[in-house]
Amino acid sequence: MQLPSLLKITIIFTFCVILMGAYTRLSDAGLGCPDWPGCYGMMKVPSQDHELTQVQNNFPGHEVEPKKAWLEMIHRYIAGALGLLVLLIFILCLRNNEAPKKLPTIIALLIVFQAALGMWTVTMKLMPIVVMSHLIGGFSLVSLLLLLYLRTKPLRIPGGDAIARKLAPLALTCLGVLILQIMIGGWTSSNYAALACTALPICEGDWYNNLKLTQAFNPFQEVHDTYEFGVLDYASRMTIHVVHRFWAIVTAGMLFWLAFKLYKQSQSSVLKRSAVLLVLLVCLQVGLGISNVVLHLPLGIAVSHNAGAAFLLLNLVFINYALWRKA
Repeated sequence: MQLPSLLKITIIFTFCVILMGAYTRLSDAGLGCPDWPGCYGMMKVPSQDHELTQVQNNFPGHEVEPKKAWLEMIHRYIAGALGLLVLLIFILCLRNNEAPKKLPTIIALLIVFQAALGMWTVTMKLMPIVVMSHLIGGFSLVSLLLLLYLRTKPLRIPGGDAIARKLAPLALTCLGVLILQIMIGGWTSSNYAALACTALPICEGDWYNNLKLTQAFNPFQEVHDTYEFGVLDYASRMTIHVVHRFWAIVTAGMLFWLAFKLYKQSQSSVLKRSAVLLVLLVCLQVGLGISNVVLHLPLGIAVSHNAGAAFLLLNLVFINYALWRKA
């Protein structure tokens, strides 16, 4: 298999791993297996009588919840398969004299770090900073894989004319703004703050006088036996949620402006289509965010909100590559 084809498959696979991770997290199945890498000391979910007896002996106080445990294990299985795909890409790049070397090395190191974060997510009982880092690692991985694909595919991507290239700094700024929004979203989810505000457009009650920015965004929270379902008080969760909403407005405005400028100034049909796609994705993402609040975080919409963020990120990575690459 050629490297570009393998990269396509791996990008799609990585996207599936991200969605499966979101589904597992939003289903409260992150601790469906209390150990790592197996589940109650086994490589599958225990179900037989003798296996359940072993669980009672080795994990006193724990009760196997098959649905949650299988969600967690399926996530681990496909994440492990992704690790093998990344290893194969790394080997192919090393053996191909024309292929990049630094980028696949970074990707390989990142997948190893992602595995460690997956372990710490369980052993540290869903500590928010670890859960958020694991989420960001997944988004980083799919973005770097896309960059590697763009660098190795035979067909070069049109970069637009000189006027459009002047938008490169704006595109890079927008990428930073979006990354920050994704991080805030991950922090919102990992602290179970998605439903801290159920009113629109901002929050119910005297939200302004109850903001706790320092407590809300302190990555070093007090040590707890478990962080499942969150440990922060309501005011801190509300603060996280409000900041996520306000920064979403900033992000949407910046991305709309970039799309408008790109569509107006670029002579490249590829970049024009990317600008249109950017507008559509922002509208979809805003709609999904509002739906999460109005409908009280239905699982399908919540997972789709994660998918929308990933698509937005990949589109912006593509736009930045096209604008910044050498002609």
